[in-house]
Amino acid sequence: MLGVSRIRSSAERTPCLSSVCWSVATTLKELGGIIKESAFLTAKTSAMVCWLFVGSSIFSASFALLGGQEIINHWVLSLDMTPVQFMILAQVIIFLLGWPLEWTEIIVIFMPIFIPLLPHFNIDPLFFGLLVALNLQTAFLSPPVAMAAFYLKGVSPPHVTLNAIFMGMMPFMGIQVLALVLLYVFPGIGMWLPQVLYK
Repeated sequence: MLGVSRIRSSAERTPCLSSVCWSVATTLKELGGIIKESAFLTAKTSAMVCWLFVGSSIFSASFALLGGQEIINHWVLSLDMTPVQFMILAQVIIFLLGWPLEWTEIIVIFMPIFIPLLPHFNIDPLFFGLLVALNLQTAFLSPPVAMAAFYLKGVSPPHVTLNAIFMGMMPFMGIQVLALVLLYVFPGIGMWLPQVLYK
């Protein structure tokens, strides 16, 4: 009886072991396909971003070589603005550019236009960069374009409308605007950590 029970126990374990092996093999095969597809999509997206940087850099260099940078510098300086007025003008322009453009084009093309003007207005480039980064996040949340809303719409259920997403984003946009104002009024909010690290 003992030998029969051992044979029966071994026969019962064999299908279980084979099913486990089959499940593991299937999972590894599916995982390999997922990793392959993910690697391909990552390489495709990275290549697209790299070409954006290349195109933006070429445009920025051509703009500077043709004298566009000097024309804008003379025009801005001729307005005789205060540092506060310059900051407001720059942030409004960047906010409006944040609707149709990605952050890469804005950083590579338009930031080189503003950066040479910062010493004239005694503005810290790091502080200006913090304001620009926060401003771009606000622009990505603001209608009518609001790229973040369209990204969310692409993964949301069909019954969720774009207007509902816009309405849901409004409080977060208000928080971003408040944070932008607080950062300008109290620069230490964003500057204390760089000052500690690079002292």
